[in-house]
Amino acid sequence: MTELVHLDTDGGVATITLDSPHNKNALSQQLTGELLARLEAAGGDDAVRVIVVRSALDVFCSGADLSEATTVGMGVGAQRMVDVQRAIVANPKPVVVRVAGPTRAGGIGIVAAADISVAGESATFALTEVRLGLAAATISLTVLPRLTDRAAAYTFLTGNAFDALEAARLGLLTLTVPDSELDAAVDTVLTSLLKGAPQGLRETKKLLNRELLADIDARGKDLADLSASLFDSPAAQEAMLAFLNRKKS
Repeated sequence: MTELVHLDTDGGVATITLDSPHNKNALSQQLTGELLARLEAAGGDDAVRVIVVRSALDVFCSGADLSEATTVGMGVGAQRMVDVQRAIVANPKPVVVRVAGPTRAGGIGIVAAADISVAGESATFALTEVRLGLAAATISLTVLPRLTDRAAAYTFLTGNAFDALEAARLGLLTLTVPDSELDAAVDTVLTSLLKGAPQGLRETKKLLNRELLADIDARGKDLADLSASLFDSPAAQEAMLAFLNRKKS
């Protein structure tokens, strides 16, 4: 199989790149499995001080792999989304997400789980699950703590898209910058993080994420089960197949 997630290390920075063009970085079992492996490898490498997650495409992540969801189901996929978020939150190294292009549904969970998230102003976001008879169950673990109650209700219930400036205002993003300045902004963040001592970064991240990690461990399996059952429901299957057929026509 063609590798969908790449890992490169240079100067203390591990760059994890999502590169699945055939489905716009949809969260297939292969992609999430490789992402988990890359996060574990980077987290366990003493030469790595900071981790960056980015896309090789002009889309950051299109959300769940609906083709997979309508064939093999989401029993594995839903738990994988919990595992990916936990791997980011519990990683001993700070994780920075560089966001360019559209980010949908499950992809927002990756953004929310990161310690620092930086996006170009043309990036867009949408929690589209509700329109397919689903709920943003597994990613609620990391997304809800970033948003106010009002922002969560609006974004989760409407499924409306919102831009990167709004995402920063709502608390989902750390920084939004002009597209032409995205790489420079990420580099500035990395330069600052690399000034931190490994022990200081590790222990500070533990303090920041203690409650979030405990919640993932307490509720992750139940939310994965809920997500899988919703994906398998007749209403969601019908909606997902209709969406896939519209894309083909």
